[in-house]
Amino acid sequence: MTQNNLRNLRMAIVFPGQGSQAPGMGKDLAETFAVARQVFEEADDALGFAISRLCFDGPAEDLQLTENTQPAILTVSVAAFRAMLAAGIEAPAFVAGHSLGEYSALVAAGALSLSDAVRTVRARGRYMQEAVPVGTGAMAAVIGGELEAIERICAEARGDQVCSIANLNSPGQVVIAGNTEAVDRAVELLSGVARKVVKLKVSAPFHCALMKPAQDRLAPDLAALNFRAPAMPVVTNVDARATTAPDELRDALVRQVSAPVRWVESMQLLMSHGVDTFVEAGPGKVLSGLMRQINRDVKMLNVEDAASLQKLSN
Repeated sequence: MTQNNLRNLRMAIVFPGQGSQAPGMGKDLAETFAVARQVFEEADDALGFAISRLCFDGPAEDLQLTENTQPAILTVSVAAFRAMLAAGIEAPAFVAGHSLGEYSALVAAGALSLSDAVRTVRARGRYMQEAVPVGTGAMAAVIGGELEAIERICAEARGDQVCSIANLNSPGQVVIAGNTEAVDRAVELLSGVARKVVKLKVSAPFHCALMKPAQDRLAPDLAALNFRAPAMPVVTNVDARATTAPDELRDALVRQVSAPVRWVESMQLLMSHGVDTFVEAGPGKVLSGLMRQINRDVKMLNVEDAASLQKLSN
């Protein structure tokens, strides 16, 4: 795809969330592009330790800690985005990010500074981890079930606990979250209505009511930050709506901690605005895989290293 073609299309850049991390991520970008290297240096300075070293070299078990994972993925994603711009790729019409990735989108759009964002998501990760004692919460991916049936079974399984939809990732993939016992009951019940149900290896039950304590701790941190009007509309997870209003963007980040990620609706909104080219900026290809399930007719590309950026530019 040539740069000229990209300029003639409605393009959105999308940023991955937790789960895309792997040791070695971002290293090639930092070695190849000065702007990417500067992103890692700024993140290291803001955090007071070398998140760059954790991204490049691991160890994997340290990278998996939520308070490390979140700033690490954000830093790599912003490095990929800035490398794209430096390579001459035109700025997108819209940006969006999956859960944590919304912070990357806000940095890319100029609504938040990188330093503020990495410090905030490190605290966000810690708050989320501390909101629920290890082992008392769980998540499960439901493949190939009807949404109404999944919602009904969550209600049946929860009793006086929490069990609800956490991620609406694609027409065929929904993630549920809540108390471990309630999620286990739901998994058993869902085996009769879904093609496949898989318990996820996660450190906490994200995007459900159990995260309310983390949301309450994060709210004053976000209130203290300087949010600017973004250079392009940002599609928020919690509302699946595009906005450029700083106060709306801040409020959406607060609410998304305990609310479901409405990814399918967010992508459908972008397509309704004429977007037909999506670029996943950051580690992995999770969002590219989801887009194949949402709509195979759009172009889906990714940038995570020099080779993938070269492919985008050609």
